[in-house]
This record gives sequence, C-alpha cells and structure tokens, in this order.
Amino acid sequence: MSTKFILASASIARRDILEAARIPFEINPASIDEEIIKERLHSEGASAAAIASTLAEQKAMEVSAHAENSLVLGADQILVCEGQVFNKAKNLMQARESLKQFRGRRQELISAVALVRDKKTEWLYAETAELWVRDFSDAFLDDYLEQEGIDILSSVGCYRIEGRGAQLFEKITGNQFTIRGLPLFPLLGALRARGIIQK
Repeated sequence: MSTKFILASASIARRDILEAARIPFEINPASIDEEIIKERLHSEGASAAAIASTLAEQKAMEVSAHAENSLVLGADQILVCEGQVFNKAKNLMQARESLKQFRGRRQELISAVALVRDKKTEWLYAETAELWVRDFSDAFLDDYLEQEGIDILSSVGCYRIEGRGAQLFEKITGNQFTIRGLPLFPLLGALRARGIIQK
C-alpha cells in the first residue's frame, strides 16, 4: 500500500507548487496556536530559522496525530527586516504599514519544512532568501494595494513574487520556491527517498 502524502497547510501557493510538480497529495490544514509558540520561542531567544522550523514541525505533528501511516508535510515562513520579525498583516491597513517599513530595505525570508510520520520527525529543512525592496512611490503603493487587494494577506511579506509583487524588488538572492513558502528541490529529494515520487 502506498503511503498517503498530506500537506498540513491551507496555503494556496504551496498547493499550487505541489500540483505544478505533479506530486499526489491531500490537504489537511493544521490547527495550532502559532502566536503562542512564536512568543515562547522569541522569549527564549530562538533564531528566526529555529522559529520557522519549530512551527513547521508542530503543524506536521498536529496533523500526523490523526493520520496514521501517512507522511505529513508541515511548512512555515518567517520574514525578518532590519532585525524585526514580521507576522502576516490582518488587513490592508496593516499591509500598507508593513510595506512602508520594507521600502528601501533588505529582508530575509526563511522557509522551513518538516516531514513527519506517526508523530516522528523524519526530515527538517530551512532555507533563506534575501530580497531588496526598492524605494517605491506612495502612488505605486496605493495602486498596488488597490489592484492586489486581500489576496496579499496570505503572504507574510504582503506580496506574491510570481505576480505583480515582483515589482516591489530591486533584486533577490535565493530560490523563488523558497520565497513562495516551499523549498521545492530539497523537498523533492526527501520525497524520492521516501517513495512518494519516483527516483
């Protein structure tokens, strides 16, 4: 019997990446209190990469507890700009303020993934991309928010790099899949090693 592969996330971007790569999977979003975990880890002095990795692992663990013999993928993304960790904006007003803070600055986007089977972590990985936000005008910001709307609230950086969000940047270093929230190439290797996709 083949192992069921489950994505423990409601992220449209992650779903689209897996579907485009023709990986068979089911979706079962995790239900954990991310803010409590973030606050605890932050108070303990954990790095942004450690926070992202812990959240990815906890999401996979939560779903794995109810999915026997399945391989569960948890994922999380943390954005750091000028030493400050940012959370997803809750509305377009918060998105505007975040984007103003990003303007003209470099940010780090850390994407972490975990594979868990029967509540045991089999694989944990984190990758960082660097993005330099250009000094865009207020007119561009107004138009960007009007055109993109609430769709950008699903991204911690308030942008979709595969769409108009690319116009926010002067340059990036790192993989586009990492920026979108799923380090695909390392994940493909981990899935091949576990028989989810062909070697």
